[in-house]
Amino acid sequence: MVAARTGLSRDVLRVWERRYGAVEPIRTSGGQRRYSDAHVERFRLLAAAIGHGRTIGTVAQLGTEELVRLVAEDEAQRSPQRPGGTPSVAGVLDTAMAAIVALDAPALDAQLRRAIALEGVPWFLEMLVPALMHLVGDRWVAGRLSIAHEHLASAAVIAIIRETVRAVPPLPAAPRVVAATPSGEHHAMGAALAAAAASLQGWSIVYLGADVPHADIEAAATATHARAVMLSITYVEDRARIISEIRALRGTMNDAVPLLVGGAGAAGLVAAVGGHQITLCESLAQLRSELAHAGSPR
Repeated sequence: MVAARTGLSRDVLRVWERRYGAVEPIRTSGGQRRYSDAHVERFRLLAAAIGHGRTIGTVAQLGTEELVRLVAEDEAQRSPQRPGGTPSVAGVLDTAMAAIVALDAPALDAQLRRAIALEGVPWFLEMLVPALMHLVGDRWVAGRLSIAHEHLASAAVIAIIRETVRAVPPLPAAPRVVAATPSGEHHAMGAALAAAAASLQGWSIVYLGADVPHADIEAAATATHARAVMLSITYVEDRARIISEIRALRGTMNDAVPLLVGGAGAAGLVAAVGGHQITLCESLAQLRSELAHAGSPR
């Protein structure tokens, strides 16, 4: 049994196979899946890479030989501290996950703040938070963490992100950007990350949070004269509903205001919505680039 041989749940195996194309199982004449020893080894390598802080989306398409090299390099470099006392992503993930498993919110908060103090906010936003939340999500899907663990981790990270936004007051003439998740999307982490990234770039943030109807997002953008709107989509529970919300928002917004959509669940939705003035942002770096263009003098 593949699950027993890899330590991964059936749910995780199916997600990695169907969503990310991590392996191509052998099909019997009756349509049943069959996995070879090579498939099992590949699943083990993927699990090891994720355990070192990688995300499934970045490693699923790598060749097996490349995965072997990557995991070997991660193992060689893996330690709680890098020379000079600065934490590595893997090291912080280890201590942060220990605090999450123990439901120890003060310890998790202390670990995250120490990492920020040593590495800085950009590193925290772009390197640590995505790796940590992917790891938490994968373990939740695998049944190794509960909703309580996931909520504790999200609450700790979002609290620090909100402090970051408040600590960088915008200039009076700063352009405004609206950050939210569309109606039907209840996970606010991505919107909070986008807001923090925009704040560090000098934008004035209008943060609406999660599960916001398109009419309210458009109204906020109009009332604040926003120069851009950012939507985050992490988990898609009702695909048709979210596509409808994005399409309606784009249809009622000022055509000159770009709609920037990101998050783990965004790619397929943006393609399905189609049309112009909707940009898929696959990283915070791309988001910053789009914001730089949107915020330039007109």
